[in-house]
Amino acid sequence: MKIMFALPNKGRIYEPVMKLLERAGLKITAKSRSLFANTVDENIKVMFARARDIPEFVADGIADIGITGYDLILERGVEDRVEFLLDLNFGYAKLVIAAPEDSGIEKVDDIKDGMKIATEFPNITRKFFEKLNKKVEIIELTGATEIAPFIGVADLISDLTSTGTTLRLNRLKVIEEILTSTTRLIANKNSLNNKYKKEKINKIVLAIKSALYAEKKRLIMMNAPKDKIDEIKKIIPGLAGPTVSEVLSDDNIVAVHAVVDEDEIFNLVPKLHALGARDILIVPIERIL
Repeated sequence: MKIMFALPNKGRIYEPVMKLLERAGLKITAKSRSLFANTVDENIKVMFARARDIPEFVADGIADIGITGYDLILERGVEDRVEFLLDLNFGYAKLVIAAPEDSGIEKVDDIKDGMKIATEFPNITRKFFEKLNKKVEIIELTGATEIAPFIGVADLISDLTSTGTTLRLNRLKVIEEILTSTTRLIANKNSLNNKYKKEKINKIVLAIKSALYAEKKRLIMMNAPKDKIDEIKKIIPGLAGPTVSEVLSDDNIVAVHAVVDEDEIFNLVPKLHALGARDILIVPIERIL
């Protein structure tokens, strides 16, 4: 029995997804532009698809698990038909309502019934305005949404943005945020009810979790004076306290290993050096279990 893992075949989350899975140990072997691929586990197969289609594939059981954007899951309307396993915390974007800078529209209350909203997310956008009891017309576009208000296609747009730069360059201003989206790992609910598939899926989840957790951690190694160990322990507690071992060539020196947050390195190293630590090495970590 095999697990089918649906992954995006291109787009802004393709590279981060592939790098994450490689760090997680799930190496994928695929030829260029392949639709299917093998992994290091002969019972885990990969299918490459449009990120927009992956929510439906997982919900329908074509794939057992998949990685795609939260926005696309909501747009497909399958959020109740899939199981959310992990938030991968990348691919961050906001779906916003934006209006031309000179439109006079400053907030959602300024949007009048009958106005046209151009978007690649018609379902989410429609539900948003229905909750507000506003009768707007949704115009579905598949690209170049920003130009719609300036060619008479629509009055406003509903579009994804990460930084807002593209909107500003096109003389558009954000007037409301609909949702925040990140990349998610999802599963088919029936697959999770299958004992074998659930066990395999849990292994994948554990591997990805370990890679995500290790992402902002570093292993710091050094030689330090034995009489300074108590002071060193206070500034690098590590996951469960630093590991201290003897250095056979010198009774007054010990080797210290610890896992620390990447953000602490800049301030930590000078403190360790001041305590007499030397031969300090800092290395990245691929996975932490």
